[in-house]
Amino acid sequence: MQVRYYDKEQINKLLVVDKPIFVSSNHYLNRIKRKYKNKKAGFSGTLDPFAKGCLIVAFGQYAKLFKYISKTPKTYKAVIWLGAESLSFDIENIASIKLTKQLNYDNIKNNIDSLKGEIKYLPPKFSAKKIDGKRAYELARNNQDFVLNETVMNIYENRLISYNHPFITFEVTVSEGTYVRSIAQILLDKLGEIGTLSYLERLNEGKFFYENEKELDPLEYIDLPINKYFGTQEWLNQGRKISINYLEDKKDGKYLIICEDIFSIIEIENCEVKYLLNKVPKYGK
Repeated sequence: MQVRYYDKEQINKLLVVDKPIFVSSNHYLNRIKRKYKNKKAGFSGTLDPFAKGCLIVAFGQYAKLFKYISKTPKTYKAVIWLGAESLSFDIENIASIKLTKQLNYDNIKNNIDSLKGEIKYLPPKFSAKKIDGKRAYELARNNQDFVLNETVMNIYENRLISYNHPFITFEVTVSEGTYVRSIAQILLDKLGEIGTLSYLERLNEGKFFYENEKELDPLEYIDLPINKYFGTQEWLNQGRKISINYLEDKKDGKYLIICEDIFSIIEIENCEVKYLLNKVPKYGK
């Protein structure tokens, strides 16, 4: 008898899972799909295999909402291992380990405190950045030579948690797209030391925190203004074109329309209204 792993009926669900270490985000998503018996799901904010923590997962139509949901700033807890050298700046590709001298606590703290604001940096070669359509980490693993462009990150908060030689533990809050491995290397350069990340945990993405996979209402996280709609839900159900006269706010932009059972995302441009997403079931419907 064949075992059915997935239900045929689609579910609409938004939640945060706690990805464990040494598992890729895609592989862990497959586990979550089997757990909830539904194939149609996606995640936002890839975590490296060696990292753990907050991973936002959405099933069904809620998976289309990621581009409209605020996921910043992101907060991470990280540990630097002094004396360990890695090609990927993490513990997956350790090349050598050397004994290092004890460092001055205040010097570490002052340098961590100084890493705030807008900072230019080079992303690590072992990253998901694309070079001519290929992931940088694929090229790096094949020892191919390439150059990544300098980019900018914002560090909002950065604090030293502890220093137990040879490990420096810190917590940092950053903009989207930031590589904590690069922050660690910038700090190590300031300290005149070599090292690598030995632990990385994402604590949150914006308002998203791990709470035992608690089901979330996406309307609480969509980063768009609500536009009052004076028409009927039936009109939206049929996907019929909306006249701008049925909307309270007529200015150009993207808006959220909320009805009794569904919500839609629209865009107004030159007095024309178009659907970006339509007939998305409300939480609990």
